[in-house]
Amino acid sequence: MSWLLLLAAGLLEIAWALGLKYSEGFTRLWPSLGTVAAMVASLGLLGLALRGLPLGTAYAAWTGIGTVGTALLGLWLFGDPASPPRLLGIALILAGVLLLKVATPG
Repeated sequence: MSWLLLLAAGLLEIAWALGLKYSEGFTRLWPSLGTVAAMVASLGLLGLALRGLPLGTAYAAWTGIGTVGTALLGLWLFGDPASPPRLLGIALILAGVLLLKVATPG
């Protein structure tokens, strides 16, 4: 259950990272409110996941999920560069998150 909470927290981290882009520096009301709501929900779910997971594992996985998702959506939605070294970096972060999952019960 802790890993499912952590996955949901990571997905919400992706949502708030994208919200930062769409809020245009918190100058647009609805994207700004959505961003703040996603931030609060993401941190709340991370806190719940920490009940069953070690801090370092949970935090690293949470940021990794957010990083990979945000980077991939940046490629797709905003035309961010997709160079081989960048894609390798994304793959390595994903591999690290998966390794943390395999190595940590919960």
